[in-house]
Amino acid sequence: MGVTSDDVRSARVLIIGAGFAGLGMAAALERAGERDFLVLEKATGVGGTWRANTYPGSACDVPSVLYSYAAAPGRWTTARARQPEILDYLTGVAAPLRDRIVLGAEVADGRWDEASARWHVAAVDGRRYAAQFLVVATGALNLPKLPRIPGADTFGGPVMHTADWDHGVDLDGARVAVIGTGASAVQVVPEIAGRAAHLTLYQRTPSWVLPARGTRAPRLRRVARAVEYWRAEALVPALAGPRTASARLQRRARRHLTSQIADPGLRRALTPEHRIGCKRILYSDTYFPALAGPGAEVVTDPIERITPDGVVAADGVMRAADVIVLATGFRVAGALARLPLTGRDGITLQQRWQAAGARTHLGITVAGLPNAFLLSGPNTGLGHNSVVFMIESQIRYVLGAIAAVDRSGAVALDVRESVQDASHDEVQRRLGTAVWSTGGCASWYLDGRGTNHALWPGSSWRYRARTRRVRLEDYEMTFPARP
Repeated sequence: MGVTSDDVRSARVLIIGAGFAGLGMAAALERAGERDFLVLEKATGVGGTWRANTYPGSACDVPSVLYSYAAAPGRWTTARARQPEILDYLTGVAAPLRDRIVLGAEVADGRWDEASARWHVAAVDGRRYAAQFLVVATGALNLPKLPRIPGADTFGGPVMHTADWDHGVDLDGARVAVIGTGASAVQVVPEIAGRAAHLTLYQRTPSWVLPARGTRAPRLRRVARAVEYWRAEALVPALAGPRTASARLQRRARRHLTSQIADPGLRRALTPEHRIGCKRILYSDTYFPALAGPGAEVVTDPIERITPDGVVAADGVMRAADVIVLATGFRVAGALARLPLTGRDGITLQQRWQAAGARTHLGITVAGLPNAFLLSGPNTGLGHNSVVFMIESQIRYVLGAIAAVDRSGAVALDVRESVQDASHDEVQRRLGTAVWSTGGCASWYLDGRGTNHALWPGSSWRYRARTRRVRLEDYEMTFPARP
């Protein structure tokens, strides 16, 4: 690595993002003997979503033993690790790499230069970088989704999204309105229900909730990792198969609800009408009891407006609130498309995806963006298992692609558009019959066109098999110009 005469810092590999994916890529490069890389992180510290989401109860919603890199197992203290512990883990992973992590480096522009076969990247503060290979590891959970509610700007108290929690706000004895019923709501509601004088949950659509299955982290981590992995994979038929395959899982969730909610009216309000798995399945033993408590209320009427003193729903009642918590998730569909990357022929990533949808090959490479790789790209998320397994599969693929370029004597590779389209079409065909498309709900898995660009349609081990080897015939190779 070095700085050229015109103040462009160069590296062979440039990684954007220092969350789970970016740090995993950097650590893998280090293990492979590749030390000429840089990691650009827009924040002032590493950790990505686990640095940003500090709301009470923030935790991973998959078993802890699955939520670490295979090469660096985490030593978790609970069955589902909480945010501080996960951030400590990622900080530890980053420690040996700190001299190659550039903090406060938000990317403003990235352009492929055909003549030099390099990516040229500019940060917001004016710093410039050049690299042969670009790895985009910005993740999908970085743009909070803020609902547009009339009168929101008139509210007299604090309004905070779970991804931007204000720890200076005192919730003890306060009247708290929580908007949203996704994963963050299921975690934050039990934490603040006991502190607040009154908690009102505004629910548009209820979620299916399963028992959390224990609190202690297992002792035999390697054995537990294998057991939990295959237990999670066993859910695939219920999600990607026929309705009958999910009936047993749905009965289990219904029994969990019935065992924790005695009031018939509240039970009806919390019972989803959609098929289980259509929205993300949640795990909690404390969410339902918190809502059944004496100081809680669930409102199922849509919100009409917010006033200086509270929230008015369609039933016409103004429910007073001192604090509003937005547990409304993230703008997953637009996260990557907002990245300012310009590939061949001056066409940006956003222009490509606006024209034909978020098309990729295996969620990793995009036609027209040579030597660029996405981690946690379109259709690589999971509705049943740990996304870290998918990230590791992508990292192995990127390492294989870089090695293939080096072995061939080429300077760049670019996925063939026909290969990309075939890959995209196959994924969408399989998703068309899965629960996320047929389960009867609207979810963040679907974009504005109703297309699922979030999830992989089947088993994670099948994705690992698909990404195990880089097929050079899938790519157009660029070789150095002969004199």
